Amino acid sequence: MTDFARRTIELARRNVADGGRPFATVIVNDGEVLAESANMVAQANDPTAHAEILAIREACMKLGTEHLVDSTVYLMAHPCPMCLGSLYYCSPKEVIFLITREAYEQYYLDDRKYFEVSTFYDEFAKSWDQRRLPMRYQPQDDAVDVYRFWNERNGGQPRSTVVPSP
Repeated sequence: MTDFARRTIELARRNVADGGRPFATVIVNDGEVLAESANMVAQANDPTAHAEILAIREACMKLGTEHLVDSTVYLMAHPCPMCLGSLYYCSPKEVIFLITREAYEQYYLDDRKYFEVSTFYDEFAKSWDQRRLPMRYQPQDDAVDVYRFWNERNGGQPRSTVVPSP
């Protein structure tokens, strides 16, 4: 086991001992820890305070970019959909997770009103009007003006970002 994997496990273990949840993330750049975090949802009363989100935020702020193309991200477990989306968005070189959902589900279950990790990916694939989470589309003609304004301020380019080459 690599030192970074051990560090991730120990961070998660300490978090459980402190009353938190069994998740942690360590982000490595050039063989050095760039950022790390345990899951702080319970402690912060913040449903977005997942270890991955907190560590990605810290790493990107340190690097001064929204990209982690040269980084390896160690995760305690396979990421939830929110964290998976964040990982896709910051585009790390590699993501290494240390346990599958199937291996830990007899000990830990994330069951919310509209969300269970075991069924969410199927739920996510549905059309917005078929999901369990009540959603309603309320079109506003003025909404497109915000995007038009952004486009004008960015030289008429519809792309939001250019990912640097690794």
